[in-house]
Amino acid sequence: MWSRELAVEGAIEFTARRFPDDRGFFVSPYQQPAFVEAAGKPLATVAQASYSCSRRGVLRGVHFTRTPPGCAKYVYCPQGAVLDFVVDLRVGSPTFRRWDSVVLDPVDCRSVYLPVGVGHAFFALEDGSVMTYLLSESYVPEQELGLAVLDADLGLPIPAGPLVLSERDRTAPTLAEATKAGILPDYPTCLALEKQPAGVLDS
Repeated sequence: MWSRELAVEGAIEFTARRFPDDRGFFVSPYQQPAFVEAAGKPLATVAQASYSCSRRGVLRGVHFTRTPPGCAKYVYCPQGAVLDFVVDLRVGSPTFRRWDSVVLDPVDCRSVYLPVGVGHAFFALEDGSVMTYLLSESYVPEQELGLAVLDADLGLPIPAGPLVLSERDRTAPTLAEATKAGILPDYPTCLALEKQPAGVLDS
């Protein structure tokens, strides 16, 4: 497995090796030794594993978890293809407001790690695109927040064409509105949460 640091501090892209044969192929999207080498800590346990399936043109995000409790994510796409975005929403972070993107699919077998406080969005490039999530905290609807993914202040390069968004994502606040409301994660708090022994992510 190979790793690459993304433009958002603490966010990492991983590329797993595929093992093909006449039956198909085998791949391990998450490998703890490679993760520890790249991130300096293990993804010790997983509180929840989830997946979504999207048709082409679906745009989800930018989603993040109220901090605390915060939530780190490890995501990959075992079917279809998505353009995945990580957005630094941590106020005080050296890469605050910076974003990066990665194409995730079962051909190149890339995965992305998003630390606590980093926002997540993706655009489905194909019908039947499946996104799998390993979450450091269980999903609690009232703790889940979002930003307007089409906000010009974020400047995400969303592909042209008809877009399919949920009502929640269509009406999410802009970055300026979220900043004014004080709902964005605080960088020192995010770092502290990732180091707490009681949390899923161990230091």
